[in-house]
Order: sequence, then C-alpha cells, then structure tokens
Amino acid sequence: MHKVLVLGGYGFFGKRIAAALARNPHIDVLIAGRDGDKAAAAARALGLAAASGQACDANDPALARRLAHLRIDTVIHTAGPFQTQHYTVARAAIEAGCNYIDLADGRDFVCGITVLDEQARSCGVRVISGASSVPALSSAVVDRYRTQFARLDVIRLGIGTGARVPGLATVQSVFGYCGKPFTHWENGAWTTTHGWHGLHRHRFPQPVGVRWLSHCDVPDLQLFPHRYPSVRTVSFHAGFANGLGHLTVWCLAGLVRLGVLRTIVPFAPSLNRASRWLEPLLSDAGGMFVTLEGQGRDQRPLRITWNLIARRNHGPHIPCGAAIALAGKLASGAGVPAGAMPCMGLLTVKEYLEPLRELDVHEIIE
Repeated sequence: MHKVLVLGGYGFFGKRIAAALARNPHIDVLIAGRDGDKAAAAARALGLAAASGQACDANDPALARRLAHLRIDTVIHTAGPFQTQHYTVARAAIEAGCNYIDLADGRDFVCGITVLDEQARSCGVRVISGASSVPALSSAVVDRYRTQFARLDVIRLGIGTGARVPGLATVQSVFGYCGKPFTHWENGAWTTTHGWHGLHRHRFPQPVGVRWLSHCDVPDLQLFPHRYPSVRTVSFHAGFANGLGHLTVWCLAGLVRLGVLRTIVPFAPSLNRASRWLEPLLSDAGGMFVTLEGQGRDQRPLRITWNLIARRNHGPHIPCGAAIALAGKLASGAGVPAGAMPCMGLLTVKEYLEPLRELDVHEIIE
C-alpha cells in the first residue's frame, strides 16, 4: 500500500482528491488539516477509520518528523493560497523521504520549485509543483498538438468557471494580483500587463457560450516561452460565470492600479459569499481552452483550439486530475523522475483526464 497524506484534505480540492484516492485499492489515504475533528469527520464520510483523519499544520516545525512517523509515501498539499507560502511542506517531505505534490498556481511558487531539485534528487524523491489545470493540463495539451506544427508561434489559454464557487483560498489567490503588474510574453518581448485587466469577450463552445475574460497571472506565462522556444506570444485569461461579478472585480482591480486601493483581498470573503448565494441562478457549465497558432507541416497557417467543457458544476474537479493521476502512478511504481520540478511533461492529456472519466467533462477540438 502506498500511503498518501492529503494536506487540506477536507477543503475544496482536498476532499475531492481524497475521495478519488480512497477508491484506489493500492493507496492508503490519510486526511490532514489544522482541525483534527474536521479531518476525522472527512475520513469517516469516505468510509475510512477516524484515525485516518490527522491534525496536521503545514507550518509545524516538526512536520518532517510527523510525516516520517506516519510513514507517508506521498504528501499532496492542497492548502493554499500558495502565493503567500514558502516551501515549508516540500522541504519537510524531502527531509522525511517522501514525495510531494501540490496544486499551486502561483507563478513564483511553481517556477521557483527547482531550487529544491538537488536536495530532492539526493534523497530520491519527487517534488512536483503546479499539479493543476495550469501548468499540468495546459502543457499536456500543447505537447499533444505541437508535433503538428513546423513552427509554433502563439499559445493562448483561458478558463471560464461555472456557477460553483471555489474555496476562499482560491479566490484570495486570484484577488492577490488583481490590478497588480506582471509580465507576459507578447510578440517576442516581455510586456507588462495588470491582473484582471485586458477585459474582452470570448466564445466557448455551448453550453458555456460567451464569457467576460481578463488577464490572470499563472506559471505558464513564465514557463512556456522557455519550454516552447519558437513561441512569440503566451497569454492567459480567466473569468467567472457571473458576468456582473466579473465586472465588479475588474472595476476593483482598476482602483488598485490607480492606487486608490492597495489590494482587493479584503473583499474576497464578501464576494465569495455573494457568489454562493447566486449559484442557483448561474450556468452550471464552465470551460477551458488552449489555442495554438503557427505554421503547419505543410507550411500553411495552422490554428488548433482545444476546449474542455464541464457541465453540472463538475468544473471544480478538473484541477484535481493531476494529483490523483500522479499519486496513482507513484503507487503503481510507474517511472516518475526524482527531483523538484513544475508539473510539465509528467502526464498526457489522457492520463490527466482519466480520473475525471465519470464526470460530465468532455473535449471539443476546433
């Protein structure tokens, strides 16, 4: 049995990952979080022994000893937001001799994980950051189609959520950079933009339809220009199912850019609650797209748009696919290289989506 500890296992993403792993006969799941009672209750809800719920703090100086005592093989860290965290859990996992996977989408956090590479290699463990929609799934999509291009020039990415509101930590991570400057690769040069600006309309396949989208800061913006050297433009946009909510955040981001507000993070709890109240009135469909443009093998212009459409509010399960698939690989003894790395090149699109096969999630290629 491969013992997996899901840190934040009763949270928004953690409970979905724990539920999926609990169905794997080769994996022994432990649910962990700061509140031991909640962890035990979450374990019982999955049909596990209450002892499978553990009180465990990500900032505990004794975390490495705790992981070693529990004989953990892999830690899955879901307790964000990661933009404000250090590599405390990853370092503890290395010290305890166990693998580490996180769902981080913070640009600096994911891109900087390689600072632990030498230490992870020397201990023979895997430290994988960004096991989520970006960059794990987005890079897998690009890798699937890039052989069709003689030259890949443009990668445009985006996500439009459904009505189901993510956890507060996820909202806070997005709000943290709203109105703040960041760079992205545009026409072969690093260009500055601002979080939640670049407001425009994007048409997803039905039933998602047209949505407002804005600039978001994700690891792909830094990783992809290096991974795909011919690319001259990489962009990422995201938006909410609630159009009015999206425009409200856009306006608040404008006040940050103007210096009227320092940050909109304090608004996150109120807007998160309001969005939950409105869930029954909004579309339960969300989508993700990856558009690739360049020159095909026949020397003619080529454009491919891959879409992933989720209905019945199943979109929040999509970021969980990578962690579930990677834990399954590690449990089966499949070859995953030792070292510390962003989650790219470790999963195919098929492998990523396999844990989601029972959900109302499907691909559309245009």
